[in-house]
Amino acid sequence: MAGNGALDARDRSGMLGRLAAERFDVLVIGGGITGAGAALDAASRGLRVALVETRDLASGTSSRSSKLIHGGLRYLEQFDFKLVYEALRERDLLVSKLAPHLVKPVSFMYPLYKKVVERPYVGAGLVLYDSMEGTRRPVPRHKHLTAKSALKRAPALSPERLAGAMLYYDAQVDDARHTLTVARTAAANSAVMATRVSATGLTRADDGRVTGARVRDEETGREITVAAEAVVICAGVWTDLVHELAGVKAGYTVRMSKGVHIVVPRSALDANTGMICRTDKSVLFFIPWGDHWIVGTTDTDWSGDRAEPAPSEDDVEYILSAANRVLARPLTRGDVVGVYAGLRPLVDPQAGNGGKPTTKLSREHVVDVPVPGLASIAGGKFTTYRLMARDVIDAAVADFGRDVPGSVTDQVPLLGADGLAAVQAATSRLAEDYGVPLEAVEHLLGRYGTLAEEVLRLIRPDASLGRPLAAGHPYLRAEVTYAVTHENALHVEDVLMRRTRLFIEAADGGAGAAADVATIMGRLLGWSRRRRAAETRRYLELLEAERVVPGAIIAEAPAAAEPALGALAAAR
Repeated sequence: MAGNGALDARDRSGMLGRLAAERFDVLVIGGGITGAGAALDAASRGLRVALVETRDLASGTSSRSSKLIHGGLRYLEQFDFKLVYEALRERDLLVSKLAPHLVKPVSFMYPLYKKVVERPYVGAGLVLYDSMEGTRRPVPRHKHLTAKSALKRAPALSPERLAGAMLYYDAQVDDARHTLTVARTAAANSAVMATRVSATGLTRADDGRVTGARVRDEETGREITVAAEAVVICAGVWTDLVHELAGVKAGYTVRMSKGVHIVVPRSALDANTGMICRTDKSVLFFIPWGDHWIVGTTDTDWSGDRAEPAPSEDDVEYILSAANRVLARPLTRGDVVGVYAGLRPLVDPQAGNGGKPTTKLSREHVVDVPVPGLASIAGGKFTTYRLMARDVIDAAVADFGRDVPGSVTDQVPLLGADGLAAVQAATSRLAEDYGVPLEAVEHLLGRYGTLAEEVLRLIRPDASLGRPLAAGHPYLRAEVTYAVTHENALHVEDVLMRRTRLFIEAADGGAGAAADVATIMGRLLGWSRRRRAAETRRYLELLEAERVVPGAIIAEAPAAAEPALGALAAAR
């Protein structure tokens, strides 16, 4: 490894200099989970790798998923056995070896309402689900529950018509943090990771082979030509646009499906397990998420702005209505503290022929090599990102004319995983050494693994960094500093939306913390007072655009938002 994978936002000029000066074996376009995975796959094969991302790492779908690492139980009904088998193996690999600090087992209860018909049907599916996983399993097997046992585990369920339940296990993850950690692991293997850098076109040799790309630094406007033996497009819902920009016609198109989730307090649902229920169109998940529940999702065609897929009141009402069909105490609009929407990049095999409902499209991925030197990938699901990355890099290096080692990412733990058990055993000592509550250390271990002490070390010279970033939430102010020095955070939104999750977890969407984040980042990045105020204003405007009800960020939490509003006034 080249180092600890630190992505220091203060060394942006050095990163841009490397992009311009070096010749790479592989240039990856796109910084979501598939792009980060592709960069890691290629770098861990000993190749010279660069990645460019127009916005921030995980700024699209990879920070707006259901936050599950799962086999896709419902895909058994669609006879996607290969997909389920691969996903289960990937889930178990992540939980047990590659990312045990980030990917944690979670139980789900499937309520039964037609005892005679449902129990044998669902039970058979779960037997198949468990058997596909194999004998070495980091999660327990499924269980049959009576109605009484189901209500004991989840009193929130309405007892009406409840005939029993099935209990099974999958896993969950903070999707944005996982993507960031994959990217940092690629950087630790010498990959150059460049955010806020857009690909504006491809370069070609006389024979038509792609030889790299022209890119633009969105922060300064600087134009750079990046030389590479192969370019790999991992652009998710932007894939078709990148193909058009490159002047190539791929063998597939991408169809966008919008998935919306709501976030409610943990107290709104009395249950000690996640739940999954059938709806008219798909399934509904109740996912435990720290002090909250994530409830969703929707599945509707989307043709609007790819960058900001806005949730609507209809989306929220659909989720509430579907949830309340099975709950004893209905959820109300007042319970909702956060809403977010993401776009699934589904490969449409019948583009131009009328298509079919998005829920019927396969989640398996497609790799294409439309011209020599260019490979692209789309489809798939978060859980199988490593396999997607392997397949697209295999395609990209197939005509290199030299031996390239095969993928080894099944043997490469992500940063923070190695030595985790020893660091977890030292939790109490770390709390004493750094003068922070035990809960703060546990929180950091669950987000950074063995790298948690890097965050804690920031507190020694500045005790104020040991304080919470927002009252009632576990994030420390030190995490903002670390986001700049190790995680390439360039803007306030990067911290509040993706390095922490206050955007979806706080009732004010993180508005009250925005000015403080701007101050901490500004000290490190040399921001003027006006720039700090502008960053705060930019985040509040983003919040306003993303909220289902305009103006809600101020109406819901005027006290918390006051510092941010003061900064706005100063900027004016």
